[in-house]
Parts: sequence; C-alpha cells; structure tokens
Amino acid sequence: MATVLYITANPHDHEKSYSMLVGNEFVQAYRSANLNDEVIHLDLYKMDIPQLDTDVFNGWDKLKAGTTFEKLTEAEKTKLSRINELADQFVAADKYVFVTPVWNYSYPPVMKSYIDSICIAGKTFEYLPDTGRIGLLSDKKAVHIQASGSFLSPGSDDADLEMGHRHLKVIMDFVGIPSFEGIFVEGMAAKTDQEPEIKVKAIQQACEIAINF
Repeated sequence: MATVLYITANPHDHEKSYSMLVGNEFVQAYRSANLNDEVIHLDLYKMDIPQLDTDVFNGWDKLKAGTTFEKLTEAEKTKLSRINELADQFVAADKYVFVTPVWNYSYPPVMKSYIDSICIAGKTFEYLPDTGRIGLLSDKKAVHIQASGSFLSPGSDDADLEMGHRHLKVIMDFVGIPSFEGIFVEGMAAKTDQEPEIKVKAIQQACEIAINF
C-alpha cells in the first residue's frame, strides 16, 4: 500500500478553481485504480505551517551549538516541532500531488512556506564531504497540477516568466525525487471558445497520469 499526499494551495474549492477541479479528477481516478492506497489531503490554507522566522533560526542555531531541545523557548520548541512533523510526514509518503494556481507568475506563498518546512537537512537531503549535496527521496514520485490565466507551460511564449512549476521542479531535484510531471490548465482568462476543450484535455491528461502514477 502506498501513501499519497494531495497537497493543495488554493483558497477555492473545485467548483471555483480550475486547478482544484483537475486535481479532484486526478484523485478520483487514482483512487479507482489503487483501491488499497491512502490519499491524504493537505489543504495548506487550513494548516499550521511555521514561517522561517527568528524563532526557527534561533532554535536551529541553539541545537547546533549543543543546547538541548528542552531548553529552547516555548515558541522555538513549538515551531521546530511542527516543522519536524511536516517533514517527517513528507518523507513517510510515497507520492505527491501538488495543486496550485499561478499568482503573479508563481504559486501562493503558503506553498513556499510548506516547501521550506520539508527541505530539512538529514530528512530530505544531506551534504556529504566528498560528493556534496544529495537528495534522499530517490524512491518517490510527484506530479504538479497548475492552472493559469495565460499560457505559461514549457514551450509557450511566456514560459520564461513562469516561476511556480519551474521552482517546484528545482525543489524536487533538490530532494532527489526523480519522477516529476506537470499538468497545465492554462489560458483560462481569455474566456474563449477553447475553455471547455482546455478543461477536458487537462482532465483527460490528469486521469491518464493518475492511473499509472
């Protein structure tokens, strides 16, 4: 049995959001094809995700200097404990489905906060004296469902402006995940006759990938 983290960073549900609509179809297709697998929905807008702030960095510095965890401040202990929980949950999972809209050419800030909480040395990557940094999640796979008003997917005229999917790909490489695919629902702001076709095509692609994911 595999564990899938369905990670959404969107304040809207599938009735208002194109990315959430396609994500919902992906999950349904995956569950139908993998009856024994567990899919855990992480709605990042409803979760406690610590920012990398003074408490976090001070806590890490103290631990590196030899201070015991019990001697940290309450704020430091609370935030570091939560970050460790999120990182451990990510490491324990087998597959990841990220769902985001494009905001200002990137994804919502809550996704960045989540990424910061799972990029932890010793858990998802480590530095070796001889070979340098290596990712530790080489047995995982991930897919990213991204919706945008304009056309930003690889190969489009404005692909160089897009910083959401491209950044997530860098992070997947960073933590060692070798399999990473993108599903793009784009051009929706144009409100052209192609809108239904774009949605249908994205849903079909999502279902095909889900069955073999």
